[in-house]
Amino acid sequence: MRRVLGRLLETIVGSPEPAPVRRGNPGAVVDCAVYAGGARRSGPGTTPFPEAARQAGRRGAFVWLGLHEPDRATMAAVAEVFDLHELHVEQAVAGGHRPGVEVLGEVTRLVLRTARYVEHDQLTETSEVVETGDVTVLVGPSFVITVRHGPVGPLWHVRRELEGRAEVLRQGPWAVAYAVSSRMVDSYLDVAGHVEHDLDRIEEETFTTSRRSEFAHIYQLKREMVEFKRAVLPLAEPMARLLELPTVPAALRPYLVDVRGRLARAADRVAGFDDLLNSIIQARLAQVSVDQNHDMRKIASWAAIAAVPTVIAGIYGMNFEIMPGLDSRYGFWIAILAMITIAGGVHRTLKKAGWL
Repeated sequence: MRRVLGRLLETIVGSPEPAPVRRGNPGAVVDCAVYAGGARRSGPGTTPFPEAARQAGRRGAFVWLGLHEPDRATMAAVAEVFDLHELHVEQAVAGGHRPGVEVLGEVTRLVLRTARYVEHDQLTETSEVVETGDVTVLVGPSFVITVRHGPVGPLWHVRRELEGRAEVLRQGPWAVAYAVSSRMVDSYLDVAGHVEHDLDRIEEETFTTSRRSEFAHIYQLKREMVEFKRAVLPLAEPMARLLELPTVPAALRPYLVDVRGRLARAADRVAGFDDLLNSIIQARLAQVSVDQNHDMRKIASWAAIAAVPTVIAGIYGMNFEIMPGLDSRYGFWIAILAMITIAGGVHRTLKKAGWL
């Protein structure tokens, strides 16, 4: 009876999506699987990492454990299973690390910064342009552990793509390190492409006649580029060191060389953005100075025009008895005509000179 009611309910509301299997795993575990011979050997869903470690030891395979912002207790349990150093636990719990490569015993720690472009309709002085996080990759003889901090850079698509490349996956744990590095560098190039469009719009705005009076949004983009540079530029040295490690399979070295080449292109573009932003800021400051000088010339010009009637009225306001035109019935109108004529001549001269 219950089965009939259950099937009837599924027919009415639809079959629910299967929940990921995480029994026996901490909540920070995103996925855990055993790989051997270029394919995923563990069953569907997430395998508890103690069981995955035992399977990898028996089969001569390796485990890929993916974690997202694990706490200290979770990392302590992981360290006990995979025999990690206590420094690995401390470093994995905290985020915000600088890109780098460290070798401690049989475990190599690779840190990469993640980056994502934040869509926005208009760049303002508070716009967030680039959002960053970090990924730590711990590579051991029979395991690889990826620890991600921040909302940026989920690795499920890296896992799916790598599972479709059996030749690369056969190279063991370092295949994961290569795939994660490649994905991060691709994200840098993607962010650089979007930032380039923002720079084009700012450049057009700077040199258009209807430009904005303030330019705090340019400084905001420059601050965001500083954060982006911290993610991209320091990675060049670690990528070069990876190629020198004897534990990296020879078959993966050409792939890592390709990643290093794409990283160099991304670094060049980011450095170019910084130079372009500095040029735009200098051009904008020069424009402000020119606009201020132009305004001062206009003020001085109108002051000179206003000085003409002021001088004539001041002279005739000295109340001397002997003044030209005081006895004439047309004296007042002659003075007004003189004011208009002289002021008009000054206006014409200043306008011809480009001051008005």
